[in-house]
Amino acid sequence: MTEPLDPTREAMREATRDATRDATRAAAAPDPPARRATDRPDLPRADEPGDRRTPPFGHVAAATAGARRLRRRRVALPGSLAVLRDVRSPQLHNRRDVYVYLPPSYGTGGDRRYPVLYMHDGQNLFDPELSFSGAWRVDLAMQTAARLGYEAIVVGVANTGGSRLDEYSPYFDASIGGGGAADLYVDFLLHTLKPMIDAQFRTRPEVRHTGVLGSSMGGLVSLYAFFREPHAFGACGVMSPALWFARRAILPFVEAAEVPRGRLWLDVGTGEGARTVHNVRLLRELLLRKGFAEGDTLRVMVAAGAAHNEAAWGRRIKKAIPYLLGA
Repeated sequence: MTEPLDPTREAMREATRDATRDATRAAAAPDPPARRATDRPDLPRADEPGDRRTPPFGHVAAATAGARRLRRRRVALPGSLAVLRDVRSPQLHNRRDVYVYLPPSYGTGGDRRYPVLYMHDGQNLFDPELSFSGAWRVDLAMQTAARLGYEAIVVGVANTGGSRLDEYSPYFDASIGGGGAADLYVDFLLHTLKPMIDAQFRTRPEVRHTGVLGSSMGGLVSLYAFFREPHAFGACGVMSPALWFARRAILPFVEAAEVPRGRLWLDVGTGEGARTVHNVRLLRELLLRKGFAEGDTLRVMVAAGAAHNEAAWGRRIKKAIPYLLGA
């Protein structure tokens, strides 16, 4: 069931209960391997075990039901936010919260249906209080898209903390001590979560109206899902992807895979390091060889000075979303 978020003290008490619940889960999870002196120093720290982008509990900005607008700290924001609590994954045998952003026009009545963008690290997308390092503010990016005539539902799929690296990579990386469960995660998205979203919200379920988008390890699993399931996703956002993971094993997979028919957004910041930028350029060249047309089915951005963090992705997503929705 969906639960509209209420800006009251009761919501804060609920957040406290969530904190207790998630702390109990975290205590039962195995400790991540410690970073070794031999690990590559240029790897973005946000991709390492013990990721600082994994918040300890889930509570989100409040949404007023009457006006269908998200309000936080007396600032009215576009759209509304609902949460699906403790969504179970039979594939991964775990549970997570899922945050569902609905555009401003969703609550105005009628039977209009909307494209859907599935995004990872859902805790970091909307409310800065959910993330240790700030939020993308996807709600503001959707406002920008709406002014251009593009509205969509955004499904923010929370990560599960210690299993994040496993779920976001199809390959095991011995140097990191994680990875290899992305097939199960993608199956969860397609066979458990998507049917749930399509049943509970007014979506456009067709392939060309379904996108997947993420950054860092989330960018890696988005790229993998797009090429593994070319008949399920019609758009893909790959932001600062962790292509280094498992010795760039994703590149041969992409090279051998069927070419999806949708659009692909690819970006990186020069402040992320020379090797990260180089890996993105390798992927760009590979995509062009496979027949992607830059400016049409492929758009690449190299942001001067941009770092590997939510603030940088939040700025670039304002351009990525309109493109992925057809601008």
